[in-house]
Amino acid sequence: MKKKWLIMATMLAMGAINNAWAQTPQADLPGFTAYADPAEENVQINQRNGVSKWTDDKNTVNFYFHVATPGNLKVAITAKADAASKVAVKINGTEKIISINANDYTKISALETKIKTPGFYCVSLRGVEKQGSVYADVKSVNLEGAAVKDIQFNPKPWRRAASVHLNYPVPEGKNVEWFYGEIKVPEGEDKVGTYFMSCGFHRGYFGMQVNGPDERRIIFSVWDAGGEPETRNNVKYEDQVVMLAKGDSVYASGFGGEGTGGHSHWLYNWKAGETYKFLMHSVPEGNNTTYTAYFYVPEHHEWKLIASFRAPKDGKYMGHLYSFLENFSFENGHLGRKGYFGNHWIKTNTGEWIELTKAKFSNDATAKAKDRIDYGGGSENGWFYLWNSGFKPANAQYGDIFERPANGQHPEINLPKF
Repeated sequence: MKKKWLIMATMLAMGAINNAWAQTPQADLPGFTAYADPAEENVQINQRNGVSKWTDDKNTVNFYFHVATPGNLKVAITAKADAASKVAVKINGTEKIISINANDYTKISALETKIKTPGFYCVSLRGVEKQGSVYADVKSVNLEGAAVKDIQFNPKPWRRAASVHLNYPVPEGKNVEWFYGEIKVPEGEDKVGTYFMSCGFHRGYFGMQVNGPDERRIIFSVWDAGGEPETRNNVKYEDQVVMLAKGDSVYASGFGGEGTGGHSHWLYNWKAGETYKFLMHSVPEGNNTTYTAYFYVPEHHEWKLIASFRAPKDGKYMGHLYSFLENFSFENGHLGRKGYFGNHWIKTNTGEWIELTKAKFSNDATAKAKDRIDYGGGSENGWFYLWNSGFKPANAQYGDIFERPANGQHPEINLPKF
């Protein structure tokens, strides 16, 4: 009898061990969710191959995630190489060098650490030694342990930060003929692949972008009618926005891929730390509305026409006024960016100026799905502000209301005469 009970106890103990093992939280961070620093050069990161063609030890490859439950964390990587190599794996102040000898993807244990506080963490990979052409092709980073419980990371190949918005309420019954706003981007926050949008409305948007290390733009676009999501050639002529005028050196064309419409931009080397002014005008006529955008060029001390578009199937003044901050590049979706938005005013069709001192915070589908939770906004130093990325805790939630102090003095607008 004692032997029988001993066998049963042993079986129960083994079952408990196996059950505990089965319930140990685990998570796999796909290779295509990584970011390379200081730039995605001499390494490729994409949905098909994860991390591949990593040939330069000047780059680190980094995987970010948020820990909600402190505890032990085991880290492994699933990787291969074309010849023997060594890669350093680092997290939470602990670094270990592992060897990669496999021509096929193999899960390789790296290190174990204890996460003591909730927050964002990063598994960083650094090339140490290689006998072949690459340090490693990485399919995934594999996490296991108590700290994985309720872990958050972006599981999708969409590596952009969440877009965030300021929505400006307009007093009921007021027709918005003019919409004025200003933007100031702090030094260091003007990352490549960022759009700081000042004057958005129900049919378009107007702001400034960082398109490359040596290219910046003032951009104004208006959407077609009809709701075509991708290809402008599919839009009926009567639904298409028509360009009526554009400023000197302004490029204008149709666009697709994010809805369709009329696009215009002016190459202008705007600078971080400076304040820039934007002005929108709307004129409804019948079933159409003409939207015209002006940008104040501080070097010339005058307003410049960017473009004027006639939008069909509209016939009303501007509505749904807003500003936004967008990261439109995948490669640097981990880098923080911030912009100040302020001194927004409207002028009604009866000539009344109204200052917009309240804003409602909102965000996009990436934030709503909790794929990215590093974003925020608020009011400081007389401005509204928006920020995203950088893997910092959010400081605003959808629907939050911000207020800024009133300036009390509407802008003086002297437009050029044609």
